[in-house]
Amino acid sequence: MTLRSLCYILARNSNAMFKDSVQDRLMRKILISLGVLIALLAGLIGALFASGQISVNGLPILLNTLFGIEGPAADDATVRERYQVPEGFTLELYASDVPRARFLRFTPAGDLLVSRPGMGDILLLRPDTDGDGRSDARETLISGLDRPLGMDISGDWLYIAESTRIGRIRLDSDSGTVEGDIQPLVEGLTDNGNHWSKTIRIGPDQKLYLAQGSTCNVCEEEDPRRATMMRFELDGSEGEIIATGLRNSVGFDWAPWSGALYATDNGRDMLGDDFPPCELNQIEQGKFYGWPYFNGDNIPDPEMGADPLADQRQPTPPAHGFQAHNAPLGMTFLDADSLPPEYRRSALAALHGSWNRSTPDGYKVVSLHWTKDGIEERDFLSGFNLDGDIIGRPVDVIQGPDGDVFISDDYAGAIYRVAYRENNDDLSGGRKPAPMQLPTVSRLDAKPPAWLAKADLPAMASSGRELYERYQCSTCHEQGTNPVSLEDLDQRLGYVAVIDTLKAPQSPMPVFPLSATERRELAVYLLWQSEAGN
Repeated sequence: MTLRSLCYILARNSNAMFKDSVQDRLMRKILISLGVLIALLAGLIGALFASGQISVNGLPILLNTLFGIEGPAADDATVRERYQVPEGFTLELYASDVPRARFLRFTPAGDLLVSRPGMGDILLLRPDTDGDGRSDARETLISGLDRPLGMDISGDWLYIAESTRIGRIRLDSDSGTVEGDIQPLVEGLTDNGNHWSKTIRIGPDQKLYLAQGSTCNVCEEEDPRRATMMRFELDGSEGEIIATGLRNSVGFDWAPWSGALYATDNGRDMLGDDFPPCELNQIEQGKFYGWPYFNGDNIPDPEMGADPLADQRQPTPPAHGFQAHNAPLGMTFLDADSLPPEYRRSALAALHGSWNRSTPDGYKVVSLHWTKDGIEERDFLSGFNLDGDIIGRPVDVIQGPDGDVFISDDYAGAIYRVAYRENNDDLSGGRKPAPMQLPTVSRLDAKPPAWLAKADLPAMASSGRELYERYQCSTCHEQGTNPVSLEDLDQRLGYVAVIDTLKAPQSPMPVFPLSATERRELAVYLLWQSEAGN
């Protein structure tokens, strides 16, 4: 018996199961509604299986897309062993156990806000002040919201986009708290159908921008505000539609070198594995970006026919095409002052990944580079999908106050941090580098770091020894004519000082791609064994 048949039998025979009281009739309606919902879901999944658009391995991703059901939790070992970033960058698990984490925004004080539409709240993650690579604490900033997604800050106001309204609330950045109630600014937005989420940003012109997706895969909208980009004054007044034909533009940002506005856009489904492409569009006042009558590079949609407004508008082709069904969501342009030269004119975009493709694709963060030949796409953070084994789905990407990049993952319930540390190993210009020296002035810990009390020191020391050998630390510290001795290191440096040295060493000591956990392990190997006389 199929699931659809079982639901039909239960619904048809519900009169025999319940007496005809008010409570029984209510229960019968609930049962019928549940049966219909399950039957529809079973029919959808069956159709996708039959068409080859999903496989058994793709079912968890479909459930994540439809209901927000999460996958396996992220952990340090998996992040270290499986994920990949470009040479010179390091990756750390900044926060785990953050279910349904979606969009990100930093406060002026350096706290990281995380919107969670599926939980109806916004979390506040405190910065990493103890040097362990993790957020120090998390707090619920606001709860009881209606599927909040987009956020931005102007002055002492936090702007929040819920599924049917935009509001703002007083934010005390110094304390990381809000004051008073939310003031509604824009109300009466629709959230029926697909793509209910609302993304907001405050532009360089100090106006409030709103992107909201379509109700459907492909159709004409009844609400002219859907599938558009809008703009308002900061008090919510003077609302206007500035761009149309945007099926689902979840992320957008302004290029710092030109002020041009760019937005990601998700292409429609059910036209095969490789068409249409998802898009990056340069948003300009009054432009039409094609949906639902055109896909990709202005290719007519096979189901919609001719555009009835063809004499009034022409579709604008995308500035860049992503692979079909990669689902680009959040994006941000980079402040590249502390990054390699190739990131001077670049942005990062989170590809959430396909849910209806026979071979899963996407599931990574890519860098977009504006070159004289156009926009070039490169992998920036990958490893979420390994031969169909999918353990993460990046959603948003943002650059922090110190230049590090933070990425949310709603499938693993995690926030990652990617950092770049320039390697000073070869900056001598051919000159013989000065000999490496360790500080002779004591920098002992004022008090032991908190993590030390609960640490498995023998195990950490063993791992630290492996790191010491892997990176051939003995070459400088035990061999040669003038080795830099580590003897009595515990009498000169504490754990915080050693970890700081490993994070940002002085020339000629190279920067090793160590995670926060590995820096702790190496510090334990160098210090604890000496303290204990091991």
